[in-house]
Amino acid sequence: MNTFQNALGISAVIALVLLPALIGIVRELRIDRELRAAERSRRTAPPETADAAQPVKAARRPYVRSWARI
Repeated sequence: MNTFQNALGISAVIALVLLPALIGIVRELRIDRELRAAERSRRTAPPETADAAQPVKAARRPYVRSWARI
């Protein structure tokens, strides 16, 4: 019985040590899958054309000196 408890304790310690690594691997795989899906959707999206909406550029007014400044 003592041998079984020792083996169970060692297994629990190993599981606790490996758990963060296994969680990290699963997370990396999920991120890679999402990145691949995003890349596929970007390839299938139509390219932007010259007719696409362009940002509005405001014209800057020239600096006019204020009467308060001397």
